[in-house]
Amino acid sequence: MSKRLLLIGGNFAPEPTGIGKYNGEMINWLVDNGYECTVITSYPYYPQWAVQQPYQKVKSWYKKEILRDGKLKVYRCPQYVPAKPSGKKRILLDLSFCLSAFFKLLQLIPGKKYDVVIAVVPSFQLGLLAVLYKKLRGAKFLYHIQDMQIEAARDLQMIRSKRAISMLLGVERYILKQADIVSSISDGMMQKIGEKAEKEIFFFPNWVDTALFHPLEDKTALKLEYGFSATDKVLLYSGAIGEKQGLESILYAAQAMQDRKDLQFLICGSGPYKEQLQQQAQKMGLQRVTFLPLQSFETFNRFLNMADVHLVIQKASASDLVMPSKLTTILAVGGMALITANPGSGLHTLVQQHRIGLVVNAEDQEALNEGIRMAVGEEAREVTQQARAYAAEHLSIGRVMRRFEEYVVQRNY
Repeated sequence: MSKRLLLIGGNFAPEPTGIGKYNGEMINWLVDNGYECTVITSYPYYPQWAVQQPYQKVKSWYKKEILRDGKLKVYRCPQYVPAKPSGKKRILLDLSFCLSAFFKLLQLIPGKKYDVVIAVVPSFQLGLLAVLYKKLRGAKFLYHIQDMQIEAARDLQMIRSKRAISMLLGVERYILKQADIVSSISDGMMQKIGEKAEKEIFFFPNWVDTALFHPLEDKTALKLEYGFSATDKVLLYSGAIGEKQGLESILYAAQAMQDRKDLQFLICGSGPYKEQLQQQAQKMGLQRVTFLPLQSFETFNRFLNMADVHLVIQKASASDLVMPSKLTTILAVGGMALITANPGSGLHTLVQQHRIGLVVNAEDQEALNEGIRMAVGEEAREVTQQARAYAAEHLSIGRVMRRFEEYVVQRNY
């Protein structure tokens, strides 16, 4: 008899990037492998920060979708989505979804029992809903932490009240205690979570489809296809454009290297700070900084292969709190990743240990500028080969999900 799983998470397919992408791929893998799955989620809004078509036309608050020949049920719940998110507005987003998801969960509790209930952070308080289901129906509870949300909000000063932070950490401690399994996506995050949870943390990394994303040889043809010259060195940032990345450092690097006519800086993606970044680039008079929207899924492998250097930029306070999901795809295509992370952080250790990229200190403009000069000037073949090999060995979805299945679903707790 197939096992039944319930996922509670604010992001889900068809969101093309971030946590929604991974939640969607995880559930589809489980359905493909014989599991019956139900998802309580929101309407897709990320990374545009606006509900996307065709869901904008939905007239009712809640929507039920029956997919995959009835093996997958998705319940879409309403939530507040700010066009320009701030700390307070993100709190309202999380609380509004948690409340609407609570009412949907109440409807599911009397029905056929789920064997496993999974809550995905953010938002962290969704764990309370999973605790409720566990206590009432006896399901196994997995608490999967994609982002150490409370610490990130504190360190990025999105929440300044020490009393509020203390209260939120207390709620989180209760959830961690109630969870049968706690998992996260990087060594650094696992260590920090383990100190709070006082229990073993399961390594459940973000994955990549290594068959879909793979190296291509003719980089010159790809550059011409995207409007660059064969001799251009393309430095690409592709992903969400938000406050935790510190992407203004790319503009300062472009300004410092205006004498390098061969360097082309390309910022691709969506997010609440994109317009502000574009205005800043215009005021600085930067001639070789280009902004593009999110690229289509069908062409994304070619787009990533076009770049000479992939910029993985984030602030120092986020280097152990957030494992950049974009890095997995960069590794899969054998890209030369230039990553900002400080010594001692999990991300820094991972990159150095496996030699899968070039790492420089976060929030250090001179270090970033020098890293760019090194990345475009040195032979990157060994690094890129290591990157692809690491992705194939450790990050393929089949390997990750088989470990998940053995540890989470089949193991008795």
